[in-house]
Amino acid sequence: MKKEMVRESANPLYKQLISRIRADIDNGVYPVDSRIPSEQELCEKYDVSRITVRKALEELSDIGLLVRRQGKGTFVSVPSIEMEIKQVNSFHDACKSAGRIASTRVLGAREVAASDEDIKALRLNQGSRVIEVDRIRMADDVPVILERNHFSMGYSYLLESDLSGSLYSLLRAYGVEPTQAVHEISLVLADENKAKLLGLDVGSPLLFLHEIIYDQKGRPLHVSHQYIRGDKFTLKL
Repeated sequence: MKKEMVRESANPLYKQLISRIRADIDNGVYPVDSRIPSEQELCEKYDVSRITVRKALEELSDIGLLVRRQGKGTFVSVPSIEMEIKQVNSFHDACKSAGRIASTRVLGAREVAASDEDIKALRLNQGSRVIEVDRIRMADDVPVILERNHFSMGYSYLLESDLSGSLYSLLRAYGVEPTQAVHEISLVLADENKAKLLGLDVGSPLLFLHEIIYDQKGRPLHVSHQYIRGDKFTLKL
């Protein structure tokens, strides 16, 4: 059924349409991360021109309420999660603060040869090995972060542990408290593997966060490489 606009109103039609779509989002007609109707369907539903629809969708996208996905349509944006990187916080804590449910898909945990970076950052000897943990971090079942963490062999108990929760909560159970971090942030493009794991198109921009985390005694705890969907997660400096 058409929801006609008030054409004699001083409020432009595209502004009225913005209000209607926002109300439908707020009322759950279009849930978070769902696809909204096509431009033609919106034209018919609200009895407006395609120009009006496009202008409304453009403004809703500009303010971050909608996101357009190439070849797939327009979707209701998932609210971004914020995390202060000046503090050492877990992903679970950030999700909890944002009212989101955190979950983790463990891709693998294994013993591998330490890289030159690991040897320098973790203060290891040449020829050392490290524990490598690969995971996908999700908020409300939406992939947000692809991460790889390297720990020294002193944390080999991680290989026998449940890694689907907060690593920091697990470490605290062993008396290890992450307290400080050194960060580097850059922008990279998703390759085929990262795009598939994060539900993105190849070439989509990702935030790359490189961290060295230290424990309560100032000792290097782990090296972290995180590929982050900037449309879902915000790093605050």
